[in-house]
Amino acid sequence: MQLVRGLQNLRPLPEGCVATIGNFDGVHRGHQAILKRLRERAAELRVPSCVVIFEPQPREYFDPQGAPARLTRLRDKLELFNAEGVDIVLCLAFNRRLRELSAAAFVQAVLIEGLKIQHLEVGDDFRFGCDRMGDFDFLRSAGEAFGFSVEAATTIELDGVRVSSTRIRKALIQGDFALAQRLLGRTYGITGRVLHGQKLARQLGTPTANVQLKRCKAPMAGVYLVSARIEGGEPLHGLANIGVRPTVQGDGRPHLEVHLLDFSGDLYNRRMSVLFHQKLRDEQRFASLEALKTAIDSDVAAARAYWLGQPLH
Repeated sequence: MQLVRGLQNLRPLPEGCVATIGNFDGVHRGHQAILKRLRERAAELRVPSCVVIFEPQPREYFDPQGAPARLTRLRDKLELFNAEGVDIVLCLAFNRRLRELSAAAFVQAVLIEGLKIQHLEVGDDFRFGCDRMGDFDFLRSAGEAFGFSVEAATTIELDGVRVSSTRIRKALIQGDFALAQRLLGRTYGITGRVLHGQKLARQLGTPTANVQLKRCKAPMAGVYLVSARIEGGEPLHGLANIGVRPTVQGDGRPHLEVHLLDFSGDLYNRRMSVLFHQKLRDEQRFASLEALKTAIDSDVAAARAYWLGQPLH
C-alpha cells in the first residue's frame, strides 16, 4: 500500500483509479463493506483503489474540544487499510486552504486532475467543499460532466441499527465490548509506544507500561481487563487504566497504563498492542495513595480471577 501525503506528492495515475472519501475512524464493518466494493470495482476496471482521508479530521479542525474521541490513530488506520487491500491512501492536510476550496474546485483539483478518477463511492449524506456546499447530487452531476461514475455506499446494519463510529464509541463508553467487537469485526484495541512515565505505579508495587495515546481525548475511561502483545509477540494477560489519573497531580491529558500479570522485562520504546475485553470499574479519585494502592491490589486480584483458565486468542 502506498501512502501519499498531499496532492503534490501523488504520482501520475495514467489509467486513473477508483476512490472513496471519508474519515474511516475505526475502519468498522460498514467501512470494510465499502472497501470490499472498492476492491471489486478496481479489479473490474484494472485500476488502483484509493482512499482519501484528512488530517486532522474536519471536525477536529473546526472544533478541537468538541470533536469526538478517535477510535483509531492514523498509523493504526493505515495498517487496517493495508489489511483490507487498499492500494493508495491519499492523506490531505485539512487546513485553511482546503477548507476554503469550493466544491467545484475540490472536484477539479483532487478527483479529476489529481486522481483521474473513474469511479467514486461515498455516503449519500457526504458533504464537502467550502461551507459544505458540495453533496452527493453535486458529485453525480460532476461525474456526468467529466466521465466518472458515482455510487452511494450501502448502509450496513446490525440488529436493525446502522453500524457507525458513533455507535462504537457509545458501546466503549458503556463497557459493552461484545457489541463493539460485532460492530468492528474485531476486538477493540489501542497500539502505542511505551514511554517513561512518573513511575508512581512501580512505587505502589504494581509497575505499569505507559502506552503513548497520541490523542487529546480517549474513547473511554476506567479500569479494564486487557490482553497485550509486545511488538507482535505472544499475547499476555493484564489490566489497564485509561484516564487522567485524578488521585495524582498530572497534566490533565488521558493516559493508558497497562500492568501485565507476572511479566518482567524492559518495555521502554517498544510498541504494545492492547486489546480490551471487560470493564472492571470507573476511574475515580481516592483520598490517599494508600487507598489507591488498595484499589489497585483489588483490581489485580480481579484480573487474576478473570484470566484464570481463560485461553488467549
